[in-house]
Amino acid sequence: MKKFALFLLGALSLIVLLSHVGPMIGLVISLAVLYFAFKKFSRAESAGGKILWGAIGIIALCFSIGNVPAIIGIAALAGLYFVYKTWNSDKRTAYEPNDPFDHFEKEWKEFRYK
Repeated sequence: MKKFALFLLGALSLIVLLSHVGPMIGLVISLAVLYFAFKKFSRAESAGGKILWGAIGIIALCFSIGNVPAIIGIAALAGLYFVYKTWNSDKRTAYEPNDPFDHFEKEWKEFRYK
């Protein structure tokens, strides 16, 4: 049942991710332009250059804010990562208390071969 639920979560996440690829690409491009504009703005020495790069940065920031659906795509990508990590995880590890007398045989083997 757990594998079926993970499969459904993975399939749903994949469908959502594929439907939000466009806004995610737009977000990456607009953030790259924003970063480039910020770097050029901080290096510009003239007032005209600062105004030009500031305006480009503000426009890129507006495009970045407009790509809010990309956050849904990022969440779907995180869901796919969760499914990938938990698909083959082994949960059969037993609880091992710190009391050495509970697992005397194991402790004896470790002591003996040291």
